[in-house]
Amino acid sequence: MSQLFPTVGILGREHDPAVTRTLATLAGHLQEGGARVLVDASLTAPQGTEPLPRETVCQRADLIMVVGGDGTMLKAAYSIASRPVPLVGINLGRLGFLADISPDTMADEVAAILRGDYEEEARLLLDASLIRGTSTLPCAPALNDVVVQKADGGRLIEFETHVNGKFVCAHRADGIIIATPTGSTAYALSGGGSILHPALDAVTLVPICPHALGDRPIVVNGNSSVEIVLSSTHGGRAQVTCDGQHSQPMEIGDRVRVQRAAHSVRFIHPRSYDYYKILRTKLHWGQNARTPRED
Repeated sequence: MSQLFPTVGILGREHDPAVTRTLATLAGHLQEGGARVLVDASLTAPQGTEPLPRETVCQRADLIMVVGGDGTMLKAAYSIASRPVPLVGINLGRLGFLADISPDTMADEVAAILRGDYEEEARLLLDASLIRGTSTLPCAPALNDVVVQKADGGRLIEFETHVNGKFVCAHRADGIIIATPTGSTAYALSGGGSILHPALDAVTLVPICPHALGDRPIVVNGNSSVEIVLSSTHGGRAQVTCDGQHSQPMEIGDRVRVQRAAHSVRFIHPRSYDYYKILRTKLHWGQNARTPRED
């Protein structure tokens, strides 16, 4: 039995043959390492593993391994938001900013993790709530970002930002992204925001296509309480979305309050993990057609 992680849960992208194949191989490596293996019942559970509801897997596992891409990792982070069990990602997606173990190197890296040879880091998680009059509606936790934006084409929306109770700016824009360092390489990067190293205790606020050219992204302390107040939709609709997966419609006068969650998300990486190498690889830094770089 693995002493550090006696029970390992596996989550994955559903209805994907590649996930099914990789899951079977992963389960074999875990069992060879002496771990009890729990598998999300929505997946095809290999022989010798225990298929259980996703919630039960997350409650009982000492370690969660996620087979898929970054979107699958975001869903896993949401599933364990109230219980900081560590996450490991096996990358079958396109980018792999969060899921960083390749199936090609999985055997050696899983064995190393089970014997305690790994790196661990804590990633900031956001809690958001939608405040409407005297009612407060909770939103899903967000590892990447909380986005207030128009919900249909056409007109801009108008809103105000406040940080720690102080008025910052009135905006006319398509919306605004409140992103963690993890999310700084996602939607926020496309919106012109800076890349924040995951170890930073910070949150970035990135307006989406603002009407005023001087309306630029800013970075605030990770302990800040950020509030977005919706002023007008000019006849359109608006919404708040967490990690691009969980949305709620907004009304004029609604406030979205965003702050640090009580728990962080724990990521486990192999010793070879190099954040800057990931950036170079995924964003093609320092490369062109005539001078490709290989690490």
